[in-house]
Amino acid sequence: MNALVIGATGATGKDLVEQLMKDDSFEKVDVFVRRSLDIQHDKLTVHVIDFDQPDSWRDLVKGDVLFSCLGTTIKAAGSKAAQRKVDYGYQYEFAKAAKENGVDRYVLVSAEFASPKARSFYSKMKGQLEEAVKELGFPKLTIIKPPILMRKDSDRTFEVLGLKAIQFMNKAGLFRSQQPLPTEMLAKAMIISAKQIKEDSEPLKGNAIRERASSSS
Repeated sequence: MNALVIGATGATGKDLVEQLMKDDSFEKVDVFVRRSLDIQHDKLTVHVIDFDQPDSWRDLVKGDVLFSCLGTTIKAAGSKAAQRKVDYGYQYEFAKAAKENGVDRYVLVSAEFASPKARSFYSKMKGQLEEAVKELGFPKLTIIKPPILMRKDSDRTFEVLGLKAIQFMNKAGLFRSQQPLPTEMLAKAMIISAKQIKEDSEPLKGNAIRERASSSS
């Protein structure tokens, strides 16, 4: 299989690319990034692109499966509009290009409480993206809605505080369904989802992600 990846410089993306390099099911891995990666591998091709110029990269988006774990924060982006440009705009345009080029499998990392009717800006944006990519009509679409993630060396203040709070409550026997998910496990669930023949009719959440990651590929 030929894998396409956007979001390869993030915590989940790094784990995903590392696992794809070791997986014999994937003969070629194309990653699309805004800056170069520090890794090299025989089956890895790094495309440094300007996401704002789709005509310059659209024809390169060809393969068997698109993995999308691209995302940013308002703090990093600078504004809600800038965050939406990355989290919605870039991902949608890339998914659209993939569908137009015959990519039939799409694995999207969304957010746990994503919904187009959500009150929060972030959850609503993610929910709108889910609905938009569904309309593209990929033959096989997997949407994964992970709980709070355990990222290596995370510098996201609210994420770090939220992680500590959830872990504390887990120890007290509370919110077991909200146990933090290691990015390595999320990446594994993404890869197994791409290999499965059947289509996922519902988004993967919580324990379903863990079960997918621990299942046979």
